Formats: sequence, structure tokens, C-alpha cells
Amino acid sequence: MNHPAQLLALRKPLPETLLAALQSLFDDRLSIAQAMRDQHGRDESSYDPMPPDAVVFAQTTEEVAEAVRLCASHEIPVIPYGAGTSLEGHVLALQGGVCIDLSQMNNVIAVDADDLTATVQAGVTRMQLNRELHDTGLFFPIDPGADASLGGMAATRASGTNAVRYGTMRENVLALTVVTADGRIVKTGTRAKKSSAGYDLTRIFVGSEGTLGIITEVTVKLYPQPEAVSAAVCSFSSTADAVNTVIRTMQMGVPIARVEFLDENGVRAINAHDKLNLPEKPLLLCEFHGSESGVQEQAQVVQEIAAEYHATGFEWATRPEDRSRLWKARHHAYFAMLQMRPGARAISTDCCVPISRLAECILDTQADCEKSGMIYSIIGHVGDGNFHVLLMVDPHDPADLARAEGVNARMVARAISMDGTCTGEHGVGLHKIDFLVQEHGEAAIDTMRTLKHAFDPKNIMNPGKIIRW
Repeated sequence: MNHPAQLLALRKPLPETLLAALQSLFDDRLSIAQAMRDQHGRDESSYDPMPPDAVVFAQTTEEVAEAVRLCASHEIPVIPYGAGTSLEGHVLALQGGVCIDLSQMNNVIAVDADDLTATVQAGVTRMQLNRELHDTGLFFPIDPGADASLGGMAATRASGTNAVRYGTMRENVLALTVVTADGRIVKTGTRAKKSSAGYDLTRIFVGSEGTLGIITEVTVKLYPQPEAVSAAVCSFSSTADAVNTVIRTMQMGVPIARVEFLDENGVRAINAHDKLNLPEKPLLLCEFHGSESGVQEQAQVVQEIAAEYHATGFEWATRPEDRSRLWKARHHAYFAMLQMRPGARAISTDCCVPISRLAECILDTQADCEKSGMIYSIIGHVGDGNFHVLLMVDPHDPADLARAEGVNARMVARAISMDGTCTGEHGVGLHKIDFLVQEHGEAAIDTMRTLKHAFDPKNIMNPGKIIRW
């Protein structure tokens, strides 16, 4: 996928004085090697790489602040980089500049078990944090699939499979340390569960995608490990039956922890990729957390609802290894679909609608995919009205890309018309800028632009993302 010419025209060479200053600060943790720059100029989107001019590996908040001050003095863009797992072009260096890689800022600073909080550096990944919490009886529930960094997850307001019960990063971030566009270090929030003290800067930076500041530390909520966990898989003869089962479950207030939908294409792909033998029909993968009796009660209610919608083969996975195998296969769906069209790249997009409109939105999107002749799969965290479409495209075929973008645009328009959103969890990045205008209107975008101008008057913080300058 090509990049906007007007943005690429804004690239300018890195001043030698800036490069020398960064070299003095970071020594061998600065790289201008082409391979390193290419690695940091791509994410999991279908965009062609757009490398920065240099990459620095920060280890402290103070190093990030000094790097930003140096870049600000030369009006050179800075792009924060965590694990590179974003999907909408978030880390592309559209105007060149300096990529600040936070992966070496990977210390768990404090775990306060009594208060159910943890404070970590931005480069700590969700799996790393849960390994650190293993012996505490606590866990961090936000699971976007990839082993993303906590800083990146906060920056994109990530969520994932557990969001239906535990919420998104918006609900689970208590406080941040942020480096602003002029290199100041700002702390937002505290470990208190609530506050009425001033503007909510934490919520402003959560979801800002590096366009207002660079998140270097995150304080998050933790949760007790559930006493009992059980998972179940059930298949349906139609997508409508599967999705209506979820709608009814949520409307009845069943506190289900995770409920994932896979269409028959997705099931076929993970069967081939993970050597499973699931029925190749629309499928729900459910998980229940709570006490032994609570889990049994939740599961019984869902099983009865599923039976009303003609579910078949309601199968239990109570052993941890069986649950792990199923969720691992679900998280492999992206790579499994790539195998269905060798040489293709995936355009992965998402939207979110009110739960009452979910079946209609998915069915209309499915029909559109079929009509377009795409190789595709629809997969959803359907308990909160969020679903993804994976579209397999030939990256060298403009017509193929145009068909996929057409499906995506119509899906987003459909979701917005249902009072939904253009993205439930991927974020805006570069890819969904125009959809954001469509969703919020020019007056709201102008308000966001005013905020951007105030926080980043030189437009150096990840320029070209979320809104146009």
C-alpha cells in the first residue's frame, strides 16, 4: 500500500549535529543501519515500510526526555516504538525522524498486591507482566492476542478477548509517566481507584498513539486469579444463530469472561494451521471465570441459550492445556489465514457496534465479502460488539487492494450508521484518519486538532497519525 505523497514530501535529512548529540547520549544504542531502520518502519499493517532516519534504544524516562528535547530543538519527528504489533500504520515514519524504541525499558517497577496494582516501564509486555505475577495470585487480563508492550497497549487503547468482562486499557490504566513534546516529564494519575482532581490527563494520553507524548511508565489494575476457569466450544449452522446466542447472553447479564466468534473460513484456517478437527461451521469459543458453582451456573445458562439457537457439539475444555490449545489456535487466526492464500498479505480491520446491531452488521459485512470475491474471515470479540475482518490481498495488485479497501470502507460506514465506531481496538493510525472524520464530524476533529496543536506545537510527535495537522 502506498503512502500519501504530501506527507512523504515533508521528509528532511537528519541534521549531523542532532545525530552527533544522539550518538553521545546513546552510544552503541543508536543505529542508522538500513536493516534496523526498516524493521522499525513497519508494523503488521499492509503499508509498505517507511523507515525512520535513526533508531535509539532508550532505557530510562530521562533518556527519552533528552532525546525528545534534542529532536524538538531541530524540529525533527519522533516516533515511539514498542513491539511493532500495531495494525493501522502507527509506527511508520512518514516524515522520517528518530524512532525511540522502548523495548529495553522492560522493568516491572512495583507490584502492590494489597492494592491490586502494578507499575511497569512501557516496554514490559503483557506476558512478561503475567509471568512476574505468577506467584502472587493476581493477573493482568487485557489480551490483544499479540504479546504487545504495555506502553503500546496504553497508547492505542487496546483491549482484546477479555474485554467483555475486564474492560479495555482505558478502564485499566490508573496512572502514566509521559514525556511531552518539549521533553518535560509529566506524571498523570495516582494508584487511587478514582479522582476528581483536575483534567483527566491519563485518559487524554491513553489512546493518543504517540501523537501527544511518549508513555514511559504505566500503572495498571490487577485482578485475582479466578478460583475456577472453564471453556466451551459450540458450533452453529449459521452465523446469525451464533451471534444471536451472544446477544442474548449479554442481554441476560451473564458475566462471561470471553466469547469469541469465528466464521467457517476462520475455523477452516485454524484447523489446517493448528492441526485441529473442529467442525467447519460458525463457532463460539466461550470462557467462564469465577467460583466453581458460579462457573457451572454461567455455563449452564449459555448452553441453554445456545441450544435455543440450534447449537451443536457444546464441548467442554476444563483442563488448562486444552483451554490453552484452543486460545492459542484462536490467536493464530491471523497467520492461519495467511496460509490460505500463499504470498498474500492481510488487511486486518475492525469496527464495533451496539450489541443489538451486531448480527445485522456482521451478516451484511459477510455478504459484502462474498460479493467482492475476497478470501476473508470474520472473527470477533463479539461479547462487546467488536469484530474483525481479515482480508487476504495480493500486495502487488492494485485492483485487489482496492476491493479490500472498498469492503473496509463499507463496513465502517455500516458500523457508524448503527451508532458504532470505525475501530473498537486497533486505533486510527494512518489508515483510519478519514473514517474518524466520518464518525465524529468536523467540529469534533477540530477540537482534537486544537488539542494536538497545544500539546505538540511543532508537530514532531508521530506526525500524520489520527488527525491531519
